[in-house]
Amino acid sequence: MEEREFNLAADAMLARIETALEACDGDGFDFEIAPGGVIEVEFEDGSKVIVNRHTAAREIWVAARSGGFHFRPEGGGWVGTRDGEELMAALSRCLAEQAGRPISLA
Repeated sequence: MEEREFNLAADAMLARIETALEACDGDGFDFEIAPGGVIEVEFEDGSKVIVNRHTAAREIWVAARSGGFHFRPEGGGWVGTRDGEELMAALSRCLAEQAGRPISLA
């Protein structure tokens, strides 16, 4: 996948994540969009989940208390490089773990 094509796909996914987070706003976390394709979600306890585009690897990365996760574009979606988990499902799980309550970004 060419860099331009990847960036367009990643930007679309990050926009989808932003929209989903906005729909959950008030669930015990705040989030900010930083330049360069970075979303920082901060919880009441000060912990964070960070989602960012990693152009060189052609992946979207998620950093959470439970670990670091990498997702690549595949079959029209974004799948985990370790286990094939879909990005939005994995992100929902990470957010819920840190919030201490169910959060669904679906």
